[in-house]
Amino acid sequence: MSRPARFLQIHTLTGYSAALLNRDDAGYAKRIEYGGAVRTRVSSQCLKRHWRTADDEWSLSGIGLDMTVRSRRTFDRCVVEPLVASGLPAEAVTAAMTVFMAALFKESEKAKAKRGETTPTDFHTGQVVVLGRPEINYVRDEIAAIARQTADAKSAEAVAAERVKVLKDNITALRTGAGLDAAMFGRMVTSDVLARKTAAVHVAHAFTVHKEESESDYFTAVDDLITGIEDTGSGHLGQSELTSGLYYGYVVVDMPTLVSNIEGCAPADWLKADHATAARTVEHLLHLIATVSPGAKQGSTAPYAYARLVLLETGSRQPRSLAGAFHTPVKPGRDGLVPAALAALREHLDEIDTDYGCAERRWQTGGGKAAPLPAAERMPFDQAVAAALAALGS
Repeated sequence: MSRPARFLQIHTLTGYSAALLNRDDAGYAKRIEYGGAVRTRVSSQCLKRHWRTADDEWSLSGIGLDMTVRSRRTFDRCVVEPLVASGLPAEAVTAAMTVFMAALFKESEKAKAKRGETTPTDFHTGQVVVLGRPEINYVRDEIAAIARQTADAKSAEAVAAERVKVLKDNITALRTGAGLDAAMFGRMVTSDVLARKTAAVHVAHAFTVHKEESESDYFTAVDDLITGIEDTGSGHLGQSELTSGLYYGYVVVDMPTLVSNIEGCAPADWLKADHATAARTVEHLLHLIATVSPGAKQGSTAPYAYARLVLLETGSRQPRSLAGAFHTPVKPGRDGLVPAALAALREHLDEIDTDYGCAERRWQTGGGKAAPLPAAERMPFDQAVAAALAALGS
């Protein structure tokens, strides 16, 4: 049996018309200049959020592992307030939580000075913190146990000071403690207690394979209750931007890191670990990438599309994007834009294979009547997913 591949690369071409998929701070479509031409762009953060929050048969929440909680108010809403509402003494809960917060995060001098003055709504963090449900539940259970055995804030603080000495070891021992989506997309932390997660899924910004195509959409809203001839005009005038385009998307799954993050093993030991959950995660992710669209301006643009092309590659050498195929903006040919984009992709992939050899296995879904891409087997999407998972040893 051949050794399982380390990497899965996912390339997509997805078309949208009259949409505004991802906006900048001024409300216009995000853009990037590439190959001397401005392209419309969808950020990786935008893509990952929609994949994380998708609610369908392939949602990540359906895999069976807890997702993360991303908030500044996690400890207020999920720990302190529920415990106080359950009848535990507020003084003991807040004193213990203050000690735990100091251990979890670097406590400022201002925060130290406020000890003893905190209320059940004072435990929000300065920025959004990504925490897994197991981590939150562990902290909540610890605070609850301290509050049940102490009568006042001073006693609670003393007991909490002892409990935090084993805080790091206990949190580290939690399987997928940081949450499934942190295991996939990583987690940046400055805490000495919370584990930083290296992203196992690497997501590129999607961009149009051609020059940007945009238009200012001038719109009005009619006031239905104004009928007199003296009241002419609309009830509202507005302007928005609409774009259209064929986007190239690129995602890499690092299987050793994904298995390590999910199962708690060292990346070097990923082949010895159970791959079942990681395989299910990849299966769900592939369906989300192919079928879930950024959801901006849903009511007025219905920005829903499935990928026109999905190319899956498995292998163990360093991945490489195929964005170079579109360094020169694609222009529609006699048969339209998609065949022209496929031709550019085929030419670029041929060049790479000629220069560096083809060390990957490839499966293709879509692409119309054009011949399959170099070394790719064309098949329906479910079959391509199954074949890729088998090559990954899952």
